[in-house]
Amino acid sequence: MPNIIHISDFHCHELDIYARLSENDLLSRHKPEEGIFVAESPNVIERALNAGCTPISILIEERELPKEASKIIQRPQCQNIPIFTASYELLSQLTGFQLTRGMLCAMKRPALPSVTEICQNARRITVLENVVNPTNIGAIFRSAAALNMDAVLLTAGCSNPLYRRASRVSMGTVFQIPWTYICPHIPKKSPENLKYKQTNTKPPVWEKDGIHQLHELGFKTVAMALTDNSVSIDDPDLQKEKKLAIILGTEGDGLAASTIAECDYTVKIPMSHGVDSLNVAAASAVAFWELGK
Repeated sequence: MPNIIHISDFHCHELDIYARLSENDLLSRHKPEEGIFVAESPNVIERALNAGCTPISILIEERELPKEASKIIQRPQCQNIPIFTASYELLSQLTGFQLTRGMLCAMKRPALPSVTEICQNARRITVLENVVNPTNIGAIFRSAAALNMDAVLLTAGCSNPLYRRASRVSMGTVFQIPWTYICPHIPKKSPENLKYKQTNTKPPVWEKDGIHQLHELGFKTVAMALTDNSVSIDDPDLQKEKKLAIILGTEGDGLAASTIAECDYTVKIPMSHGVDSLNVAAASAVAFWELGK
């Protein structure tokens, strides 16, 4: 039977996850095995549970208990965790925002696979370079899942796909399509960083080492950029490639020049009416549709 707890004390430390800790606090970069994320809405929570994520607690509006959320709180994974509940007004006051369909769930962050593991049998993947807006991350994941991408790789400068807004915008597809970091951020106090210091070597750099790794895995790399040397996205040579890694750049500036220089192709989406570029999320959908065939 679900362990439903009606909130009477906003200062209860179990609610810190929802009310007083930032998403960066929850991420726990120094101890990733202790990381937490918060999923929002029954649809996203259900997909996270289906993917094997471990719930810690649930926060839900009272009026939502008998609705869509009921089948979630009845699941075996949710039987022994606290399910906090209160009115809409109280929860909005607690969290500082309106809950999408009245439900949040704190979960343990799953361990990420290696680049080799998720690319081993992949034919089409995308790489996101320093895409910082969680809304764009979520939209790109949704397009990647829908339009034949086999995996998503992110550089260290990207917003985390498990941030609440990113996973919600993705409609939970961040739990359906494999993803990981390529040349990930290495905290200064981590054992990995200490190892590099002891051997007097430098951590891998995305623009060189990351792209080299993709080449070693058999991928031809595609830089999505509007340059004089670009080929059109419908170039028949692209369709002939067995394995493509489609690389998309940060909002505004696009891909770094050093990234473009290391790639096998530079590809553009033809524009009309004097428009010079698309938002990175919109561009991703066009690229995945054309190159994922």
